[in-house]
Amino acid sequence: MSRLTFFLARLVTMTLAVIITDWLLPGIHVSGVPTAIIISLVLSILNLLVKPLLIFLTLPITVFTFGIFLFVINALIVLIAAWLVPGFQVDGFWWALAFSIILSISSSVLEALGSKSQAPNRNS
Repeated sequence: MSRLTFFLARLVTMTLAVIITDWLLPGIHVSGVPTAIIISLVLSILNLLVKPLLIFLTLPITVFTFGIFLFVINALIVLIAAWLVPGFQVDGFWWALAFSIILSISSSVLEALGSKSQAPNRNS
C-alpha cells in the first residue's frame, strides 16, 4: 500500500470516527461531512506537530500521574482543533476529553475492521 493510499484510508477512517463521535456526544457539534474531513486533517496535523511538544513540556507531571495527564493533552488538542475549525464546537473540557476517548476507540475499531477486509487469503 502506497503512502498516499495509507494516508487517504486513515483520513476516511478518522472522518467516520469524527461523525460517529459527533452522533454519540451531545456536547460535540460538527456542521457536516466537509467539516468532519477538515477536523480529521487538523487533528492529524496537531497530533503530529503540537502533541509531541506538549508531551515533552509536561513530562514531569505525566510521569507523576503515570500517564493519566496524556488524557488532558488529548483534550487540549481537541479544544485547539475546535478553536481552529469553523463548524466544530465543543461545549467544554469534559466534552473534549470524552470526544478524544471515543474518537480513539471508534477509529481503532474502524481500522481493525478495515485491516481484516484487506487481509490476504492464506488458504489459497
